[in-house]
Amino acid sequence: MKPNSGTLVINIMNGGKAEAYEGVYQCTARNERGAAISNNIVIRPSRSPLWTKEKLEPNQVREGDSLVLHCRPPVGLPPPIIFWMDNAFQRLPQSERVSQGLNGDLYFSNVQPEDTREDYICYARFNHTQTIQQKQPISVKVLSTKPVTERQPVLLTPTGSTSTKVELRGNVLLLECIAAGLPTPVIRWIKEGGELPANRTFFENFKKTLKIIDVSEADSGNYKCIARNILGSVHHVISVTVKAAPYWITAPKNLVLSPGEDGTLICRANGNPKPNISWLANGVPIAIAPEDPSRKVDGDTIIFSHVQERSSAVYQCNASNEYGYLLANAFVNVLAEPPRILTPPNKLYQVIADSPALLHCAYFGSPKPEIEWFKGVKGSILRGNEYVFHDNGTLEIPVAQKDSSGTYTCVARNELGKTQNEVQLEVKDPTMIIKQPEYKVIQRYGQVSFECIIKHDSTLLPTVIWLKDNDELPDDERFLIGKDNLTIMNVTDKDDGTYTCIVNTTLDSVSASAVLTVVARPNPPFDLELTGQLERSIELSWIPGDENNSPITNFVIEYEDGLHEPGVWHYQTEVPGTQTTVQLKLSPYVNYSFRVIAVNEIGRSQPSEPSEQYLTKSANPDENPSNVQGIGSEPDNLVITWESLKGFQSNGPGLQYKVSWRQKDVDDEWTSVIVANVSKYIVSGTPTFVPYEIKVQALNDLGYAPEPSEVIGHSGEDLPMVAPGNVQVHVINSTLAKVHWDPVPVKTVRGHLQGYKVYYWKVQSLSRRSRRHVEKKILTFRGNKTFGMLPGLEPYSSYKLNVRVVNGKGEGPASPDKVFKTPEGVPSSPSFLKITNPTLDSLTLEWGSPTHPNGVLISYILKFQPINNTHELGPLVEIRIPANESSMILKNLNYSTRYKFYFNAQTSVGSGSQITEEAVTIMDEGKMAMASRQVDIATQGWFIGLMCAVALLILILLIVCFIRRNKGGKYPVKEKEDAHADPEIQPMKEDDGTFGEYSDAEDHKPLKKGSRTPSDRTVKKEDSDDSLVDYGEGVNGQFNEDGSFIGQYSGKKEKEPAEGNESSEAPSPVNAMNSFV
Repeated sequence: MKPNSGTLVINIMNGGKAEAYEGVYQCTARNERGAAISNNIVIRPSRSPLWTKEKLEPNQVREGDSLVLHCRPPVGLPPPIIFWMDNAFQRLPQSERVSQGLNGDLYFSNVQPEDTREDYICYARFNHTQTIQQKQPISVKVLSTKPVTERQPVLLTPTGSTSTKVELRGNVLLLECIAAGLPTPVIRWIKEGGELPANRTFFENFKKTLKIIDVSEADSGNYKCIARNILGSVHHVISVTVKAAPYWITAPKNLVLSPGEDGTLICRANGNPKPNISWLANGVPIAIAPEDPSRKVDGDTIIFSHVQERSSAVYQCNASNEYGYLLANAFVNVLAEPPRILTPPNKLYQVIADSPALLHCAYFGSPKPEIEWFKGVKGSILRGNEYVFHDNGTLEIPVAQKDSSGTYTCVARNELGKTQNEVQLEVKDPTMIIKQPEYKVIQRYGQVSFECIIKHDSTLLPTVIWLKDNDELPDDERFLIGKDNLTIMNVTDKDDGTYTCIVNTTLDSVSASAVLTVVARPNPPFDLELTGQLERSIELSWIPGDENNSPITNFVIEYEDGLHEPGVWHYQTEVPGTQTTVQLKLSPYVNYSFRVIAVNEIGRSQPSEPSEQYLTKSANPDENPSNVQGIGSEPDNLVITWESLKGFQSNGPGLQYKVSWRQKDVDDEWTSVIVANVSKYIVSGTPTFVPYEIKVQALNDLGYAPEPSEVIGHSGEDLPMVAPGNVQVHVINSTLAKVHWDPVPVKTVRGHLQGYKVYYWKVQSLSRRSRRHVEKKILTFRGNKTFGMLPGLEPYSSYKLNVRVVNGKGEGPASPDKVFKTPEGVPSSPSFLKITNPTLDSLTLEWGSPTHPNGVLISYILKFQPINNTHELGPLVEIRIPANESSMILKNLNYSTRYKFYFNAQTSVGSGSQITEEAVTIMDEGKMAMASRQVDIATQGWFIGLMCAVALLILILLIVCFIRRNKGGKYPVKEKEDAHADPEIQPMKEDDGTFGEYSDAEDHKPLKKGSRTPSDRTVKKEDSDDSLVDYGEGVNGQFNEDGSFIGQYSGKKEKEPAEGNESSEAPSPVNAMNSFV
C-alpha cells in the first residue's frame, strides 16, 4: 500500500506473474467512529492466445450460391476485434452482398466470379496486449455456370424462424440478420406491436444489424427481420428480454443526529430480477454486529429512535441480483455541536439587475440550526414571496433590483447557541447594446462599418470582442476595431459572413450579430458551345459564372465579324438571367464569333472568352440600301444619295449598287448605272425642279437583292420668278395690322414652296413729321398662307411693306411697296415734372411734353391732394391744362402742407400714363419764431432739473404714504391732495404717459422716399414711380384704364380720405408746447 493512502499497488514489472494476483479485492477504511468498505474489485489478466492449427480445405462454390467463411478466433480477454484482409494487408471490400457478421464470419449472400481468390485472411486484434493474431489464408474458387439460377432468400444467421436475446438495461442491443439469395436480398426491421424507438435506433452493416442504444425494459419485445428479393421473402423473429442489474432508486445518505433525535436510513434499488437488500454495520452483517437498542431494521430501511453518541457507525447497504450488485456507505454521526457558519464574513456578492441573487450561508451544527435572514443593521426578518429560502441556508432573491443592494445578515441558531454572519450585495445596471450592428450589403473592394454602442454600469469595466462566424477575426490589417465599431477596409469575398459583437463584464455578457453580404459584378460565363449550325441560325449555350451574391438579371450576347470588322464587337441580343441557351439568327457571308456578358444589379461582368468561329455561306443580298433621296444641288442636276449596306449585310463578295432614275409623269425608260464603294450619284442636264422616280438596288457576285421600292426626288431649285400680287393692308388698331396677298403660280416658284416673307418699315411719325433711320422688319409665314398679322406697330405713324415668296433656293422678287398709316393712340407720360418756387400758399409746376405723343395732344390733366402728418389724404383736386402750356403757378394752397401731384397728357383717344411728384409749401415765419423760443426753454438745464425734482418729491410722498398706511395711521396730506389736485404735480400726460417735453424732431424729418428731389427740383420720369405704401400701413389703390390714380391714402386707423373743405393742416408743435405750460 502507498504511505498515508488506501491505494494498493501491484507491480509485476520486476518479476512475478499476473495470474498470481487474479482474484476479488475489497478495501476497508476504519476509525473509532466506524468502518467503511469499497465495492468488490475483480482483477483478471489479459489473454491473447494463438489460433489452433487446422487444415483448411479450398472452398469451391458455384456462381450464385451462398458462402460462409468462418473465423472462429481464439477466446481472449478482453474479446478481440475481428477484420478480414488480404495478403497485401488491404481490407476486403464489403457490400450488401458480402459482409462480416457479429461473430466475425464472412458471409456471401451469393458469390460472383470476382470473389475467386486465395488470400481471405481473418485477423484478431487484442487491444489490451496490443497484438494481432492471423488465421491461415482461406482459398475460394467460384465455378461459373450458365445460366445462373436465381434463388429466393434464405437466412444464413440466425437459423430457424425464431430466437431469443437477453440484454441488460443501459447496454447496447445488437440484432443481426444475414440472408442468402440471388438477387441479393434487402433486409428490413420491424418491432411487432410497436415502433422502433426514435433517436436510439441505428442500422449498421447495410441494414443487416439493428442497433438500439441505452435499452430499457420498455424495449423488450419481438423484433422481426425480413429479407426480400424479387423471388420472395423470409423472416426471423428475435424475442428480446431486457434484464437489469440493480440500480438505485434511493441510495442511503449520511445522517447527522444529535443525542435523543430520531432518523432513518433508506436503501431502495430496482432491477430485473428484483434485487435483495442486505445491511452491514461497520463492514459486518448487521445480524451479527454489536446490538444497538436505538436501531431497528425494516427491510430496506433502518429506523433510529432516541439515538445516543455511541450509536455513531458506518452502515453499508448491499442490493444484488444475478446480474450484479450495488454497495453504498452511509455514516450515521451522533454529535452535539453549536451552530457554525462556514461562509466567509463580509463576502461581497455582485449581480445584475433583474437577475437572481444567491446569498450563501453554509452552516453546520447539531441539532440542525434554524436559519434566519435580515437586511440592514436594524432590519426585520425577511419573509414573503419575494425571497426564496433554501435548505442549505442560501437566500435567493429571484429578481434583484437596485434597491436590493445592501448588507444582509444570516443568523444560525440551535438549542446549543447561535451565530451570525454579514454579507454584502451590490446590484449593477445591466450591460446593453443600444446600437446594434445592422445587416449590410457592400460591393467588393468597398468599406463597411458595423456599430456596437453599449451602455453599462459605471463600476464595471466592459470588454468588447468581435467574432466572424463565431470564430476570431482574421489576422488582417484591413479589420479596424474602434471604440464603438468594426470597420473593414477594401472588402473581399472572403469577408462575407456573420459578425458578432460580444460585450463581457465580470457579471454579464451580451451580444448582437449582423450579416455582411459582399456583392460584386458576376464572374464571366464560360464554356461557350455552338450547336445546331444552319445557314441562317445557330444555338449558343454557356455556363454562368459566380453571381457574387447578386442574382444575374440577364445575359448580353455580342458577336464579332472576323471577315469584315475584326476586333469590333456588336450587340446581338439579350436573354433573361435564368436562360443559358439562345437561338441566334445569322446573316450570310459573316465569320461569326460570339461572347456572353452577365449582368446583375451591380454591373456587367467581363466578357466571356470568344466562342469558336463559324463562317456562313454567301447569298444574294437580302435588303437594299435605305434612306434613298433625290435632291438637286444645282438648277440642272439631280443628286441621288443612299445609306450603304454594312459589311455583314452584303451577304457575299462583290457588293455593288444599281442606281436607276426616270422623269415622273413622262413616258421615259429607266436609266441605270452600276456603282461600287460610293453612296452618291449625280445626274446632270436635268430640267429645273421636276420630279423623278428613283430606286437603288444592291447586288453581289451571287446576284441581285429583291426589287427595291421607288422614291420621288426633284432636280435642283432656282429662285422664284414672280412676286405675290394684290397686296392689301387692313389696319386693326394703332399697333396691329393685317396684310393679305394672292399666292404666286406654282410653276413660277421653281422649287419647294417654303412660305412668304413680309418686309415692313416705319416711314415717319405723323405727329412730328420728322424722318429717321429706316429699320426694316421681317415676318416669315410658313407654307401656303396668304395673310398675316403685323404686331408692335407705333401709333399715328406711316408704314410701307412688300411681300416675297420663298423656296429652298431663296427669295423671289418683292411686290410693289404698299403704304398704310396707323391711327392715334394714348400718349406716353410727360417727359418730366418739376415743382419750384414754394411759398406760403403757392407752388410753380413745369413739365415736358411726352416722348411719344402717339397722336395730337389736346390737353394735360393735373390732379393733386394734401397729405397730413399721419399720412392721411385730403380731397383730390383736378385741373385741365391746354396742350400748348409747359408751366403753371398753383395758388391758394395751405402753408406748411405736403401735396402729392399726378400729371398726364391726353389725346383724342384717351389719357396716357401719369407721372407723380410731391412738394411742401413753406411755414409762417412768426409762428416758427414762437416755436423756436419754446424749444429753447424746454431744453434749458434748469427746466430739466425742476422736472426731476418734482418727480423725486412725488416718489418720496408715495413712500411715506405707504409706510403710514402699514402702521394703521391716516395720511391727512393725501386727503388734501385728493380734494385739491395741484396741476403743478401732474407730471404725466394722460394720453401717452410721457413727459410733455417738446421735440422738434418732426421739423427735421426728411421727406418720404417719393419726395426726395435733387437740388434743382427736377424729377425724372423713372424717378417718379414712388410707392403709396410709404404714406400708410395699408394702401388700397386702383388706377383707371388711362392710368390715373383713383385710390386713397389710409392711416393706421383706416380713416376715410379727407373730402370737402376740411382742413388738412398738421398739428403744430407750438400748440403741443403751450398745452404743457
